[in-house]
Amino acid sequence: MVVDGLWSSVGSTNFDNRSFRLNDEANLNIYDRAFAAQMTRTLEMDKAASRQIVYLDWQDRAPWVKASDWFWSLFRQQM
Repeated sequence: MVVDGLWSSVGSTNFDNRSFRLNDEANLNIYDRAFAAQMTRTLEMDKAASRQIVYLDWQDRAPWVKASDWFWSLFRQQM
């Protein structure tokens, strides 16, 4: 996360009750304009290499992907 081109937060913390309650996660917060600029460039490169998936794309995924999604959903509470 980059805020106002000056403050960055990098880490594994997820904003959900399970993460706050059970997981040992951490973030590093950096107050540095040069670091924030590098983070912004990195995020923009990631965004440029990504593609949007709309609901119809998700519905049309391969049958083996649907089966895998279903299987892993059984472990949702442990993840």
